[in-house]
Amino acid sequence: MVVHFIGAGPGAADLITVRGQALIASSPVCLYAGSLVPPELLDHCPPGARKVDTANLNLDQIVAELVAAHRAGKDVARLHSGDPSVYSAVAEQQRRLDAEGVPYDVVPGVPAFAAAAASLRRELTVPEVSQSVVLTRISARATPMPAKETLDTLAASEATMVLHLAVQRIEQVVAELVPRYGADCPVAVVARASRPDEVVLRGTLADIAGQVAEAGIVRTAVIVVGRALAAAQFPDSHLYSSSRCRT
Repeated sequence: MVVHFIGAGPGAADLITVRGQALIASSPVCLYAGSLVPPELLDHCPPGARKVDTANLNLDQIVAELVAAHRAGKDVARLHSGDPSVYSAVAEQQRRLDAEGVPYDVVPGVPAFAAAAASLRRELTVPEVSQSVVLTRISARATPMPAKETLDTLAASEATMVLHLAVQRIEQVVAELVPRYGADCPVAVVARASRPDEVVLRGTLADIAGQVAEAGIVRTAVIVVGRALAAAQFPDSHLYSSSRCRT
């Protein structure tokens, strides 16, 4: 028996890996967050599968379901939105499964920031503009941020920054980033990336907060900040340069 932590993707039901879909189809137990995971994915569950919506369960209750499946010898498809490696709350489940001796593996998924970049039709790393991406959030109602991971500190390089779980504090984000990036820095907010009701806002640090307020976006959104969003004049990548291809 194995618990499969599966990245269910950013929202579109077809943005799941072939491996993830196959494991859903072969697992007699499926745990999923009903508020985030597309319900169409449950159509892949085998007949008679136990389907448990974890939206209203606490950690103890979720782990109890996983341990019970282990004792019954049943594989579990544990669906998490996006990719399990970022802001997925997988680590605390794995820690408890380790203590219980329950085996598990992890199947990656399409993260929200990648879906947002696709919707924007922009590469987040552009030659001589930005070659790094900072994935972060802010302290609000979620777990406090480490003391050394302030927005000001992380923004010092002016690399492309993607903020999760921060759109409700967009004015705070703007105030903290303007000193580093400048008020004219390009910004995009993508809400419900890849879904039919996706919303994409483009602007600058000077006007994005007003756009977010006018659109009424308060959750399920990422904020992308950086010059790469609007870069037009930049050298071609060395990967495909003519000088590199000469023999």
